Parts: sequence; C-alpha cells; structure tokens
Amino acid sequence: MEQLKEALSAAGIAYKENEPLCAHCTFRIGGPADLFVLPENEEQLCAAIRLAKEAGVRSYLLGNGSNILFEDAGYRGAVINVSAMKSGIGVIENISFPGKDPALTYDAVVVGAGQMLSSLCMAALENSLTGLEFAYGIPGTVGGAVYMNAGAYGGEMKDVLASVRYLTGEGEIVEVPAEQLDLRYRHSIFEENGGCILSAKFYLARGSASDIRAKMDDLMARRRDKQPLDKPSAGSTFKRPVGAFAAALIDQCGLRGYRHGGAAVSEKHCGFVVNLGGATCADVLALCDEVRAIVKEKTGYDLEKEIRVVAA
Repeated sequence: MEQLKEALSAAGIAYKENEPLCAHCTFRIGGPADLFVLPENEEQLCAAIRLAKEAGVRSYLLGNGSNILFEDAGYRGAVINVSAMKSGIGVIENISFPGKDPALTYDAVVVGAGQMLSSLCMAALENSLTGLEFAYGIPGTVGGAVYMNAGAYGGEMKDVLASVRYLTGEGEIVEVPAEQLDLRYRHSIFEENGGCILSAKFYLARGSASDIRAKMDDLMARRRDKQPLDKPSAGSTFKRPVGAFAAALIDQCGLRGYRHGGAAVSEKHCGFVVNLGGATCADVLALCDEVRAIVKEKTGYDLEKEIRVVAA
C-alpha cells in the first residue's frame, strides 16, 4: 500500500485514505476504503489501474455507486473513482447506423465513462437526438450503465450503443463494436474480461426536441410516482425472473414493508430494498436472504440479486 501511495503521488494522482464508502453510493452504506483514488482524466485512470497492479494492491472501479452494496468493513485495497474524471460529450453528425431505419438521420454521441447518464440524456435533448429517453433518471454513470446494460421502460443501453473504448486486463486500449460485448439482460462482457470502460459511442436518431422533452418528463414523473426516491437504495434489488416480476412476487407474499434492522422492503415499490436510516450491509443481505427464502417457498421462484455486493 505504501508503494502505491508513493507511486500515485509521483504521478500527480489524488487520493484519500480511509474514505467512508457510504458517502459514495446511493445506498449510503459501507465502511472505509484503504485508498480512494481520484483520477482527473483517462490517462490518470489507466495509470492508477496499472500502478495498483504493479504494487499488488487489489482495486475496484467505482462510478456513481447506484447499484452497489459495500460491506460494513469497507474495502481493503484501492477504490478508483471513475466519476471523478473530467470529460466532455462530443457529437458527430450524419452517421450511418447499419441495421437501423435508413430513412432516419443519425448522429454519433461520444462520452467518457465517468459522465453521469443524466448528463448524456440532457446533451441528447439539447441536440434533438432521440433514443435515450428511457435512461433519464437512472442514477448512474455511462460506464456503469454500459457495464450492466442498464435499462428501463422498455429500453436498454444496447439499443443505442455503437461501440466502447476500454482498457483491457492486459493494459491495451481497444475499441469494440457493441455487437461483440455480449449485451443482454443486466450483463455485458466486462463482467468476465476485467476491462475498464473508458468511453462509449451512441448512435441516436434526430427527432423533435419537444417530443423528447415530453417523454423524458413523463418517465421521470412515473419514477417519482412509483419509486421510493426519497430513501437511500440501490435501485431494483432483484433481477426480473423469467415469466414474472420480482416486485409483484414479493408483494404477493405479503412482504411490503418487511424489515430487518434498518433495511426494509419499500412500502412504495416492493422491488426496492431501502435504507430506513442506519442500515448496515449485514441488514440488507439478511433481508434479501429472508425475502428470497419466503418467495421461493410460496411461489417457487428463485430471486437473484441485481445489486452488486463488493467484498471487503
């Protein structure tokens, strides 16, 4: 760890020690990270990953922490905060999008992995580009959204993603078309290949700014109406099982409001586990196990967690 700290300092890469991870995830849960690294740009991000490997220090790439549950003991190693990077959003006009409607005009939007998804959606609106309305309100970074092929209201990142630039586990920067990323329900190849997403390119069709704004406003209103946005959570806690919906199954089993310590099944939306205040990682995991066991016993469905638990 001392070797890594010296190397980061020599490279001009900022870091904090014993940084509480509860301050860097939407669940507001998690103990301290040994090191919390704050790269300012893509070059520093790649350097931080390389330096951690050279020092033999395990590392974890963190975006907005909107789908993450950190353990109460924190993280023994270096958490590298991708969202600390400063990057812009570029638009390339009149792009051919193979396989899409040839009657439409498409533009390419290139964005860094650390940008918030909401910023990308607003940039698309400002340029009258349609296709990302479904993502407005998803509280994550572009890199995190691509990593898990985030989706909502009938749309997924794979519907508009053209390609991704990423740092391979071997330290090479490559750009790969979306078709080669094994994008499916809440999954991408990055779960297996150890790559670090650097930027993504999206192909978006030109549309009406007023229509795009109206759809974004409608979807955000539906989120506010249906989801417990007033309480800390990591979004949908369980994946959608084939042939059913997790929230409906949990509600059917009478678990609305079910509690374990400071964690509870949301009264507003049974698909969310929320932090009522002071919840621990242990509370959330115990609650999830209890909910899964009851749903399995009463319905036969075996729920799988969608939130990602980061081991200490």
